[in-house]
Amino acid sequence: MRGRNPAAAMTQAEKGEPENGREKEKEQRGVKRPILPAAIPEPLQEHIQSDYVVVIHPGSGTLRIGRATDTHPAAIPHVIARRHKQSGQPSSCDKWLLREGLNKPESNEQRQNGLKMVDQAIWSKKMSNGTRRIPAVPEQARAYNKQIRPAILDHDSGVKWTNTSHNEEYFVGEEAYFVNPADGYDIHYPIRRGQLNVHSGPGGSVTAVLADLEVIWSHVIHKFLEIQLKDLKYYRCILLIPDIYNRQHVKEMVNMVLMKMGFSGVIIHQESVCAVYGSGLTSACVVDIGDQKTSICCVEDGISHRNTRLCLAYGGSDVTRGFFWLMQRAGFPYRGCQLTNTLDALLLQQLKETYTHLDQDICGLQDHEFQVRHPDSPALLYQMRLGDEKLQAPMALFYPATFGIVGQKMTSLQHRSHGDPEDPHDEHYLLATQSKQDQSSKAAADRKAMSKPSMFDDPRSQGMDGERGHMMEADLGPSQCDGMGHSNDGEEISATLFSRKSMVSQFEGKALGLDKAILHSIDCCASDDTKKKMYSSILVVGGGLMFLKAQKFLQHRILNKMPPSFRRVVENVEVITRPKDMDPRLIAWKGGAVLACLDTTQELWIYQREWQRFGVRMLRERAAFVW
Repeated sequence: MRGRNPAAAMTQAEKGEPENGREKEKEQRGVKRPILPAAIPEPLQEHIQSDYVVVIHPGSGTLRIGRATDTHPAAIPHVIARRHKQSGQPSSCDKWLLREGLNKPESNEQRQNGLKMVDQAIWSKKMSNGTRRIPAVPEQARAYNKQIRPAILDHDSGVKWTNTSHNEEYFVGEEAYFVNPADGYDIHYPIRRGQLNVHSGPGGSVTAVLADLEVIWSHVIHKFLEIQLKDLKYYRCILLIPDIYNRQHVKEMVNMVLMKMGFSGVIIHQESVCAVYGSGLTSACVVDIGDQKTSICCVEDGISHRNTRLCLAYGGSDVTRGFFWLMQRAGFPYRGCQLTNTLDALLLQQLKETYTHLDQDICGLQDHEFQVRHPDSPALLYQMRLGDEKLQAPMALFYPATFGIVGQKMTSLQHRSHGDPEDPHDEHYLLATQSKQDQSSKAAADRKAMSKPSMFDDPRSQGMDGERGHMMEADLGPSQCDGMGHSNDGEEISATLFSRKSMVSQFEGKALGLDKAILHSIDCCASDDTKKKMYSSILVVGGGLMFLKAQKFLQHRILNKMPPSFRRVVENVEVITRPKDMDPRLIAWKGGAVLACLDTTQELWIYQREWQRFGVRMLRERAAFVW
């Protein structure tokens, strides 16, 4: 015992930790490796880092969860059905395909104008054999579809309602979709357009939404990953968040993962950076098209350039709804189809995925058939004739007026932090102190340089310069000055910010087409070299652009609209939709799994005890991006 602290020895003995275990922990700390839980056997130490890390990618439509060692994650509809607390209570159902701004007086006019632009774009482009397209007239399809009556395939559809006889408190995923509306359950989608689905209706408070998230994630971890919830203290979590994130929402989710679910540690990272990791690229303009939103961001060497981030408030579900409207114009034979009916919404999504395309060579009227199978109903077979509707629907992504959404904010940029009372050294503090440092260092440099007094030594002049600089930062408003005091974003504080300022008011009120949004994002890069790099690596992920010939179509539009100065110097505009032949819906999740294995990420873990003590300040200290 000579030379050792007896109290320390007693503590070790009390904890039941052998001395050599302590030495190993110290050694692991020294090389920035995570400390393994004591309950895990010694032989597993080599692969514990990945095997005991759960990667969570919460999308608006689909939740993806898996161990970092899994080839594919579990993919579950991100929805929950909760039983009413009191019998006889009216049911509430969050909107999926429906949204605000569709029933304004000018909605239909805007939709028609958007469709005219889509048709003009279709007819102006020749087919690959050099001939002009012959437009398919909707009236011809309508005349055929109006006379169609369904054929009964079977008097029992074979589809059953979810069994609620045991009065379960909730159902998750597919089971939630098939809960009978008469059984007294509310349907909630906890994430919409990349953010927590906070609204004024039932179950729309932040507390209720977080409770839904906790139940869904815990259920999936237990059922699909077969991890006992009491064992989550031995696991860590990598949580993917949107590029344009709500700080308060992220803070609440981190708190839920660590304090409610009980993970021992968490890393948060942005979807775009994880998509680049998952695709095996080093830099790319990431275009993430999801069910509810489309986000675009330029990523260079693992850094998401803040000024290039755009979030467009439309996605795959808007294309589905637009396709339904176009099919109705063509006399859609399934007359009872309702956007408010969840099972009909699932059918429409299936029809969109089956029939829509971006292949300019497919033209003319074609016959199709589809089945409608609902519980307590016969299985029905419908014939249907469609023409250009199959091409018009996905082209709405490039002409979003076709969605007919009026009076809604359709484009978002990264906004500046409003500050957090728990984080005294937040962005505002850094800006203020940076301004003072600039003033004092400038004054000192000027005094050295000038041998005699001059206007530069006038403290009033220095004060005005400093104030002017600070006012300039403040005037740039949302999305600017993120990199103050942080070396990785510092180069972005440049002349591009001034053009960015004018873009804020120009874009936030209107819906940008997908191609224009990509060009704008790349144009906001700080240097021409970075822009050239982005044009030659446009990575499309998510499930919203999985149409036939989508890659070629997007590439053609980018080439046609890119600035002439870059057209001359960029050797090859490349749009990547399936890197390494991977499913584009899994790429961001895969990047999160890659992240778990990198030695450089080991210092990014936020541990439960640290979060308890320091709270949101840990995000500023440990996040791999400027918080």
